[in-house]
Amino acid sequence: MITLKNQQLTVQIAELGAEIKSIVCNEKEYMWNARAEVWGNSAPICFPICGGLKEDKFIFEGREYTLNKHGYGKFTEFEVEEACDNRAVFLHRSNEETKVKFPFDYELRVIYTVSDNSLKIEYNVKNLSGKTMYCNIGSHEAYYTPEGIEEYDVIFDEDDTLINHVLYGNLLSEQKQVLLKEAKVFPLYDKYFIVDALVFKGFKSRGATLKNRKSGRAVRVDFPDCPYFLLWHKHGAPFICLEPWNGIPDVVGSSYELTEKEGITAIEADKTYVNTHTITFM
Repeated sequence: MITLKNQQLTVQIAELGAEIKSIVCNEKEYMWNARAEVWGNSAPICFPICGGLKEDKFIFEGREYTLNKHGYGKFTEFEVEEACDNRAVFLHRSNEETKVKFPFDYELRVIYTVSDNSLKIEYNVKNLSGKTMYCNIGSHEAYYTPEGIEEYDVIFDEDDTLINHVLYGNLLSEQKQVLLKEAKVFPLYDKYFIVDALVFKGFKSRGATLKNRKSGRAVRVDFPDCPYFLLWHKHGAPFICLEPWNGIPDVVGSSYELTEKEGITAIEADKTYVNTHTITFM
């Protein structure tokens, strides 16, 4: 376990999955404690896909591969390449085992930096394949809501129209629900999550704040590089996930071709893709 610390924040990150396990700000815990009987994660990284694939498979250059929902990032042991009081770099390299599931050579670095009351997370994917690499990456941080999620709002930066693209299993159906129309404040209700997550795309905001409307307890997430945003909550549990993704689950009627997948990121040979988001505790 690696600990980052300054006068306001104490952040603990595990080598397994380079996963945030705890963030304490001014003596208050902000992250879900990963109780296994409820949901055994706190902030898994989605890589090399976000969400589910049709029949958990894709085709690349005529060959079929099997890849489970969210990929294998959260099951991967990362090397600690660098660590000091306010910054840590976690490194995962492709290997023969990963290439059975995902046929590319790469280096994935997850870089955490604390500054004042903020934690910056940078995903750095270097393509070593000698050809274009196709992948996605996203975050899945779960914020502790001890009072229950219905005491909270998600406040977007812009007056947004939020259209939920309804999930059918692990895939997106053709069904859509307008949940917010030209407004910033989205009240949370447990009933939204009886089935699964809320999946938003085509919105204007690139930042959102989770705020307790009584106490003012708040967490802000800035996600300038992510066109997709999800909210997920285990029905009845005291946490809510704010998830900026640069990819999205397959649509029910989509093809299996990886290069045709909606939102897929193409990284040219020997190039590096960088995606950042920042969490600020208020």
